Amino acid sequence: MAQGINEVKTLSSQNDAGQFSPLVLAYIGDAYYEMIVRTHVVSAGNMQVEKLHRKVTGLVRASSQAAIARYYVDTEEFTEEEMAVFKRGRNSKSHTMPKNAEPADYRRATGLEAVIGYLYLEGQNKRAEELILRGIEYLAETDAKDQG
Repeated sequence: MAQGINEVKTLSSQNDAGQFSPLVLAYIGDAYYEMIVRTHVVSAGNMQVEKLHRKVTGLVRASSQAAIARYYVDTEEFTEEEMAVFKRGRNSKSHTMPKNAEPADYRRATGLEAVIGYLYLEGQNKRAEELILRGIEYLAETDAKDQG
């Protein structure tokens, strides 16, 4: 029988999330990241689904995630443990590459998603959400500077 969401959330009590491959961490981190971004965008107010989709895709694309990851590395925002997970994710060999992403951006994005997945599986959702939402704020600030 398939595990339910409550059983999956307790996965870290049975296994150390750090034992998962970095690509598995990135896989779950990608899903959690997108869910938080979608929730954030929807909470800003009701709008057409097409507009919601455009806003979300702008925040979840590899170049945006790479910019957030670069910011966190430069400002030493990641804990030592998170930095180790980030490096494992960034350095992992993925067999796929989105056609619209630069390889370096895709690797950094994978590192960020690995951190988010690691935090999620460790039950540190608050920290994962903090990193995601602070990253969205950073992108908004840099976008405002670029336009101003």
